[in-house]
Amino acid sequence: MTHPMVTHEMIDTYQRDGVVLIKGLFADHVEALREGVAANMADPGPYASENKKKGQTGRFFDDYCNWSRIEQFQTVIHESPAAEVAADLMQSDTVQMFHDHVLVKEPGTSMATPWHQDGPYYFVEGQQTISFWSPLDPVTQATLRCVAGSHRWEKEVLPTRWVSEDGFFPDEGQYIPAPDPDAEGMRVVEFEMDPGDAVAFNYRTLHGARGNQSDSRRRAFSLRLVGDDARYVERPGRTSPPFPGHDMVPGQRLREDWFPMLLRR
Repeated sequence: MTHPMVTHEMIDTYQRDGVVLIKGLFADHVEALREGVAANMADPGPYASENKKKGQTGRFFDDYCNWSRIEQFQTVIHESPAAEVAADLMQSDTVQMFHDHVLVKEPGTSMATPWHQDGPYYFVEGQQTISFWSPLDPVTQATLRCVAGSHRWEKEVLPTRWVSEDGFFPDEGQYIPAPDPDAEGMRVVEFEMDPGDAVAFNYRTLHGARGNQSDSRRRAFSLRLVGDDARYVERPGRTSPPFPGHDMVPGQRLREDWFPMLLRR
């Protein structure tokens, strides 16, 4: 039995395109998530960034790995249908927590979120992976944009630092540079979204977002989960998030004391 929010067509779309829209996934938890984002911004964690680029206007704040200290995030992770929906879309019997991510673009923020895949930044490899990106404000232009089918590309895109644009790792031929999907005619999927809707996408799906030129904030909460085939993999350098001292070895499932199991079917 699949969750009532999920149809077989949505599962097929997720498997084929690496991205699908889930209407209302966090609709019952929007206020809690807004409170959690406010708490996060008032007391940022060690990975918080003010993405300031020379010549850019506005404020683009992001931070991750705060769910264990922000009560509202914990509540949403455990009480929303996210884990069940993730299991259906990934076609996985298990769903395990990886991390959370908050991204806030204040009105008049010109900086775009550059095109990237999440997977190469992470120490996780596998096809059964999922990110939920959920706006806490209505979005049109500042919504998430994903390239359909990019999760099946043979090579991954080189991860870069968003402000400096430097490569995150040395590239010895295992990565490709980030393309310009609009210029290259790729199929870019994007959605006008209400607060609590969510875009579900694979860790290897190429995605980005425009700046926020509207007169209202664009707060977004992301939840990253993994499924049955996800395994620890070593990258050519420090990953993001780094999780120092994790002591895992290549091929190992993520340790459950750090990355709790949310669902077993």
